[in-house]
Amino acid sequence: MKKALILILAVFVSLSAVFGASDKGIVTVYMPSPAGLANKLAADFEAKTGIEVKTFQGTTGEILARLETEKANPVADVVILASWSDGLSMKESGQLESYIPANTENAVGGWIDDDSMLFGYSASAVGVIYNTLIYPELDADWAELADPQFKNDIAIPDPELSGACKDFVAGFVNAFGWDTFEALAANGMTVPGANKAALEAVTTGEVGILIAGVDYNAYSSMKEGEPLSIYYPESGTVVNPRPAMIMKSAPDMDNAKAFIDYLYSEDAQKMVTEAYLLPGRTDIEYTNRSTLDEIPQIETDWSAMMEISSEAAARINELCER
Repeated sequence: MKKALILILAVFVSLSAVFGASDKGIVTVYMPSPAGLANKLAADFEAKTGIEVKTFQGTTGEILARLETEKANPVADVVILASWSDGLSMKESGQLESYIPANTENAVGGWIDDDSMLFGYSASAVGVIYNTLIYPELDADWAELADPQFKNDIAIPDPELSGACKDFVAGFVNAFGWDTFEALAANGMTVPGANKAALEAVTTGEVGILIAGVDYNAYSSMKEGEPLSIYYPESGTVVNPRPAMIMKSAPDMDNAKAFIDYLYSEDAQKMVTEAYLLPGRTDIEYTNRSTLDEIPQIETDWSAMMEISSEAAARINELCER
């Protein structure tokens, strides 16, 4: 009798080992580009934990719009944006859960907010991306790009769709005012679309210069042999931590916390650098792009930027309308 019972238990344990992954549930994560990184993170997390990852990928604007439509029936457990100011707005409206993640002993200073609700597990910066077939060399500062020699040859991503561009516009305007953007618009600056469309415009030579272009896109395209180069103007740019956040309404709260822990793991951080993003930990090495210390930065006041970011993004589109 005892032998039979032991045999039954052994079979039960074996079946649990085979089918147990499905009992660990799911985590639903909304992620911005790059898509390759999002897919790799999801696959690696599933392999390590047995928790299924369901994703929605889109621009920051698309993710925020989806969250708005799902207010009555929340779906997302974790939301990642390409805009720190939009993350702060979500925090201010009471949408986020506080949590102390694992693996954050070496987190970059200031990339986790004081209430531990926004987790800057990676970051990007915007710079000036230019077509080297049109401009073999370029190092003009932001305001200098309003010179007549660049007339009708400059584009900017739509800051109402690109979170990184939106934060740059807010940071620049907060620091320096509107004169430069007004001069650039008067010089024929255009808005081809979100980051992908804007980069395509300069890659094809439709325009020679893209301002406020997201750097990881440029580095990736340069690696593929596109005739592009990027620099960060001397008066500074905005380094934008990309906040990962746990929704207070998360249907799978424990799995959401596990995913945040994972984002700060060494394996995940290495994937971040392979996607040409800045890592969220100071102890992760990378040599495939400019380091954080090499990027001249505008002094950022994120609270002030949050207050003006949406209005400033809309005004860029208004200035560039023809």
